[in-house]
Amino acid sequence: MVFALVASIALFSMPASAQLSVLKPISLGIAGGGSLPMADMKEGTNTGYNGTLALGIKLPVIPVGLRLDGAINHFGSKVGDATLSVISGTASFTYSLPSIGVSPYVIGGAGVYSSVATAEGLPSSARSNDFGWNAGAGINLPLTVFKAFVEARYNRVSVDGGSMEFVPLTFGIMF
Repeated sequence: MVFALVASIALFSMPASAQLSVLKPISLGIAGGGSLPMADMKEGTNTGYNGTLALGIKLPVIPVGLRLDGAINHFGSKVGDATLSVISGTASFTYSLPSIGVSPYVIGGAGVYSSVATAEGLPSSARSNDFGWNAGAGINLPLTVFKAFVEARYNRVSVDGGSMEFVPLTFGIMF
């Protein structure tokens, strides 16, 4: 029991530089934050929120990686009790920019976006599955056991008669 406690304290207090010697090509993450509607979407919806589960694949020496995200972005209507939820599954490439300490990166990819619009008093909700893409930038913050990240990603989804555009501002951790 004492050994487990001492080992836990030692693990959590490792300096961030010690992590560089550990090869960890796969990481899992969880993130959340606010979502800003853009373009036409801004006229009818309020700022919303998002949640994301992520799987990152990146070899230590190569600046390019792959990230698979499952996300939900939820928006309320500016008028009435209507809501819009956008659930997405995307695959994105990441490119780490050279730096010391914090690590900036760019990210971009594509996937399937499933949107569900509901309104109070309507018998059913409007559903749509559409193709979309995203592009953005972020910063990785190396910590002792995991890394935190902050990012913003522009999302554009092609829908019948136009597009949905929004920008999630996300804070997360990768294990």
